[in-house]
Amino acid sequence: MTTDRRPHLLYVVWGFPPCRAGGVYRALATANRFAAQGWRVTVLTAERDTFVRFTGADPSLESRVAEGIEVVRIPFEWPALESDLHRWSRFRVEQPRVWRKLRAWRDQRTFPEVGYGPWKKPLVAAAERIHRADPVDLVVATANPNVVFAAAGHLHRKFGVPYVMDYRDAWLLDVFTGGRLHAPRSRAARAERELMASASEVWFVNDPIREWHRALYPATAARMHTVANGFDADLVPDAPADRAPGEPGGELRFGYLGTVTPRVPLAEFLAGWKRARELSPSVAASSAHIHGYLGYYAQPRPEMLAAIAAAGDDAVSYDGPVGKGDVAKVYDGLDVQLLILAAGRYVTSGKVFEYLATGLPVVSVHHPDNAAGDVLRGHPLWFPAADLSPDGIAAALVAAAEAVATAGPELRQQARDFGARYRRDLQLDPRIDALTELVRKVTP
Repeated sequence: MTTDRRPHLLYVVWGFPPCRAGGVYRALATANRFAAQGWRVTVLTAERDTFVRFTGADPSLESRVAEGIEVVRIPFEWPALESDLHRWSRFRVEQPRVWRKLRAWRDQRTFPEVGYGPWKKPLVAAAERIHRADPVDLVVATANPNVVFAAAGHLHRKFGVPYVMDYRDAWLLDVFTGGRLHAPRSRAARAERELMASASEVWFVNDPIREWHRALYPATAARMHTVANGFDADLVPDAPADRAPGEPGGELRFGYLGTVTPRVPLAEFLAGWKRARELSPSVAASSAHIHGYLGYYAQPRPEMLAAIAAAGDDAVSYDGPVGKGDVAKVYDGLDVQLLILAAGRYVTSGKVFEYLATGLPVVSVHHPDNAAGDVLRGHPLWFPAADLSPDGIAAALVAAAEAVATAGPELRQQARDFGARYRRDLQLDPRIDALTELVRKVTP
């Protein structure tokens, strides 16, 4: 048993470096910030091969894990995404539809979450081993998947360890439609209700999601907090306020950086871009670059690749994934940022904060009700599309192109100052301070 008297955090998360999924940046920053604030941190996560084989990996992220953080990796099986036919059973080969139905049923026997439910048993066992070897003062479990909450609940029930539920999205709320994903009497709803009742804190990425849950769980409302994603200060792109403006009508680089999911209005953007080139000589002389993964997994979705390739004559290109260490370089090469997001009152995206840090113009290509608008409102170089029609998107693109040529150092500095409030540590520190005080009160 360690003699180190610093409080011990067990951080339970499925997607940790080298995972390249969007939520990994929040996970990495949270673990690092607890360590910087004087905590000993143990991360419980999946094996590296999970991400290399299924989601795609960004090895550059591993070097950003703070020194001293212990990372405990346990196996995670994902049969539904297994593409190696040699690993398929004969039954699956001969009856794939029946196999999928049976697998979904099996997945939810121990925990009500398709694909992830079977991870509960090894996850809980690993969490208990860690606690017995080196007592844990606090658990922070970061979803999704929501099965990570099971480890937190187990240590609380058996050993009285306080825990935080950190949501990137939501368990019961469909953040895109605003409807419910699970009925009130479902196993998922019952499990969340029980976990919510005992949690020391519950974190959400934006106010709309938090308010939805406050209405659903009024007894827990006071313990619910908004912890926005923010941006990482050490990765702020070098976009100085006195950056030279573009030439009127000159070539500009418009760029999107992030995962393009099936819900992202890629086709609408491409139509709006084509229309903007018809309306503006400046846009017609410019190019649009899509950086990131096409889809959730390692292999790009073919229909997305085809759509971008078809827009090649309009100077649109797919430039592939970007390692975290190269993000600043990408932003430094842009004149205008493209924030292309799915619809949904509860959708923010972590990228919006990174975009804000640059001080560059931002063109929003998403539904006006998207929660990202709440973050961007007041930004001096924000150009939201009025709607997702070709003309609505084109108008925003043309306005941003004109702004590049006219925005002087003062306006660019105002834009950077606007974004500075969303630095990641400013979002996390108030909660870490409160939790440090909580642990001091309950630890003998």
